[in-house]
Amino acid sequence: MEFLLDPSIWIGLFTLVILEIVLGIDNLVFIAILADKLPPEQRDRARLIGLSLALLMRIGLLFAISWMVSLTQPLFSVAQMSFSGRDLILLGGGLFLVFKATMELHERLEGNTQHSGPKSAHASFWMVVIQIIILDAVFSLDAVITAVGMVSQLGVMIAAVTIAMTVMIIASKPLTRFVSAHPTVVVLCLSFLLMIGFSLMAEGFGFEIPKGYLYAAIGFSILIETFNQISWRNMSKREARLPFRQRTADAILGLMGGRTPANASAPSQEQEQDGAPEVFGEEERFMISGVLTLAERSIRTIMTPRANISWVNCESSPAEVRAQLLETPHNLFPVCNGTLDDIIGVMRAKELVTVLDSGQDLAAHAAQYPPIMISDRIDVIKSLGVLRQARGDLVLVVDEYGTIQGLVTPLDILEAIAGEFPDADETPDIVREGDEWLVKGWANLHQLEQSLGDVSLVRAEEDTITLTGLLLAQRDDMPAVGDTFQFGDFCFEVMEISDRRVELVRIKPLPQEE
Repeated sequence: MEFLLDPSIWIGLFTLVILEIVLGIDNLVFIAILADKLPPEQRDRARLIGLSLALLMRIGLLFAISWMVSLTQPLFSVAQMSFSGRDLILLGGGLFLVFKATMELHERLEGNTQHSGPKSAHASFWMVVIQIIILDAVFSLDAVITAVGMVSQLGVMIAAVTIAMTVMIIASKPLTRFVSAHPTVVVLCLSFLLMIGFSLMAEGFGFEIPKGYLYAAIGFSILIETFNQISWRNMSKREARLPFRQRTADAILGLMGGRTPANASAPSQEQEQDGAPEVFGEEERFMISGVLTLAERSIRTIMTPRANISWVNCESSPAEVRAQLLETPHNLFPVCNGTLDDIIGVMRAKELVTVLDSGQDLAAHAAQYPPIMISDRIDVIKSLGVLRQARGDLVLVVDEYGTIQGLVTPLDILEAIAGEFPDADETPDIVREGDEWLVKGWANLHQLEQSLGDVSLVRAEEDTITLTGLLLAQRDDMPAVGDTFQFGDFCFEVMEISDRRVELVRIKPLPQEE
């Protein structure tokens, strides 16, 4: 027991443990990469078998110290270069590492590393174990030779190897989990193994590369990768602060290629060369963008405004009502008594014609179909339930004073998602002419924003839903014909004005600076 009191023994043991752990990290990383190719339920067993075999192999080699010493003796010479058994083992192990690291890198660069799903193909368990054994033989030889060169006591060597392998077995599972969760780390580790494989081959040919150079390069690469992981973590935290809806919208729009700029109607030269079509067409991008923004929109942004409502006045003569029905291509009409705010009911056009032909009281008949009303403060998603209950009828939108502000139909919801569907007596609010647009003053800002693409027109702090409201918010007085406004990369020019309202605006992209 006196040797336990010798400080040199403990210093040698501590130093050898550190060296064995450092030399075994490469082995551990490669075992983690190989084990990741197995099904999840077999990975722990493969790691334990691999590291246990490495421990037994190193202890067995320590007991065969005399044989280890003989491995350094030259066996044959080629062109003034002598080769020993150790050199041959290092050459074979280096070739194995270079081959495996190259194959693994090829798989990851080609994107063939997915092992999820019931039909996914995993590697054979024993094939992975055999590769681990070959790997253990290469790295065990280097570790044992290091141990023989540092200390002379066999017990100290065995103790150091056992302690080092125990630490590696404990660290194997978290290391494997970390490697699996970070693909860039896997590529970095494979590059390390590729470098180590070349160094083993060079050493086998007699060109010894100082280990300090290798460890310095590995340490510097790990430092850079640490900065990369910190950057990705901070970026994830910053994105996590965004609303979930916004993150989802950004992700889907990113898959669709983002917003389509106004001047990007023609495909780029790179797209023409590649010949690869976009994942989503223009109409699909428009519809998905409409769906994603639907929950954020007020009912006022999709309703037919009060000024555009066609309603039937009970005080009018039957001939006047009949002429109105023939001129207006609508199916549903609010029936009112003198003014729109004094509404009696909502009737279909064919029922109105029947009542007029039979000479019945129009007001009494309309009272059988009371109107459905909702607040102008409600959002579009909540209005869907009311529209379902209306069973195809229109729904009137009123403010807090009970004044009718507009009406909503299921068609308005569809137009908010897929764009305009003009009636027979209407022209589209947004008409594209080459690189320019002719837009009516009452055009909806959401639809205009989606049509232009790379511009932001809707502002939460401003209660504006039409193009006219947007232009009026930019100045204190009424715009005049010829006035221009700039929004993003677009110029808005007022073309027509009537009755204190902007009727028509021309929008054209600003010239791009070369």
